[in-house]
This record gives sequence, structure tokens and C-alpha cells, in this order.
Amino acid sequence: MTIQSSPGSSGFLAGSSSFLPGSSRYLEMFPERRMSYFSNSYVIGLTVAAGIGGLLFGYDTGVISGALLYIKDEFEVVNQSSFLQETIVSMALVGAVIGAAGGGWINDAYGRKKATLLADVVFAAGSVVMAAAPNPYVLISGRLFVGLGVGIASVTAPVYIAEASPSEVRGGLFVTVQFGSCLKIIFPLKILILCL
Repeated sequence: MTIQSSPGSSGFLAGSSSFLPGSSRYLEMFPERRMSYFSNSYVIGLTVAAGIGGLLFGYDTGVISGALLYIKDEFEVVNQSSFLQETIVSMALVGAVIGAAGGGWINDAYGRKKATLLADVVFAAGSVVMAAAPNPYVLISGRLFVGLGVGIASVTAPVYIAEASPSEVRGGLFVTVQFGSCLKIIFPLKILILCL
């Protein structure tokens, strides 16, 4: 069976009446536009830097389960209260929801670069607060800050990558955010293997 395209559709090319639907044959018409994923080091650098947002989200959600064991040893009140344990774990997700909800407005108001820098600063501040936490309540506020940074980065990174990358390789570069968040599975396994 041959699929026919009509003039004006995305799959029509003058002189040819049948090819795959959805194909514009753009790269066949302009072979000089064909490029590989690694031909532009600037775009690759931007993609890796922006893709770290996905890695932060994945790492932060994956590593808390192992860290909670040490948190229970450090703070006796956490060891006695399952509510505090649940709050410590979930507060980063609450912050991520809030950060993602406000991330679109931040992107529109200040731009992608400034939004990414803001997400990095908020994440770093939350990390410092968590590291210096004298009690579990300060730790919970640090987790909230980390979640805010992760939420803003989760909104900003895909948009930034999509705007900065050439259309020919946009989809492949866009996947780096999802790939980074999937690495959360690997990090706890690596730590577990190293501990054995």
C-alpha cells in the first residue's frame, strides 16, 4: 500500500507523491543542514549544564532513603517519630511542586539563564542549610529549599535546551533531562554495592 500526500501537507514534495507520513524530506532537500549530535560543542555544553537539573532531581529523591538512616541516628526525635521521617522525605517534593508552579513565571519574567542560576543558588543554599542543621526542623526547611531549586530547574532545563539546540538534534538533546532523572536509580545501587 502506498500512502499519498496532498500538496500543502507536511509530507508532500514536488515531483514525489508518496513517502512516509509526517516526513517533510527537509534534510534531503537541504543536506548541508544535516548534523550530528556532537558537532556543536557549545550546544552540547549547554545541554549538559541544563541537563544537570534532571540529575539533581533524580539524585535528591533517590539518595534520601539512604541518608534517612543516618538522620535517625543523628536526631533521636526523628527516630521516634515516623511523621518527622515522612516530612523530611516528602518536603523536597513539596518544594519541587511549588518551584515548578512558579518556575514558568520566573522563566518569563527573568529569562532562562537567570532562572537556571536562581535554581542553582536556591539548591545550594538548601544544601548548606541541610548540612548545618542543628535540629530536624531546620533540616526540613533545607529540604524545602532544595525542592524549590529542583522544581525551578525542572521547568527551566527542558525549555532552555529546546530553545538553544538546533532543530535537527533537538529531540536527542532534550532527552538529557529525563536521562539525568533516571540516574537516580543508579546512584543508590552504586552506593549499596560500595558499602558491601
